[in-house]
Amino acid sequence: MREYDLSTAQWHKSSYSDGNGGDCLEVADGIPGVVPVRDSKVPSGPALVFAVTSWTAFVDAIKDGG
Repeated sequence: MREYDLSTAQWHKSSYSDGNGGDCLEVADGIPGVVPVRDSKVPSGPALVFAVTSWTAFVDAIKDGG
């Protein structure tokens, strides 16, 4: 398993987040080839790291109602 240094990652929530502390994911940009994802309620917790192609397929499926 490969490890990534995410200590300087710039995390952001979805524009659909309501800001009331609900269930939100944060993603980080700028890490070549991967998209790190974490729980916004536990920013010091673990992050999942997806290949860009897998993340794009997931987001496209959600947009299409899948």
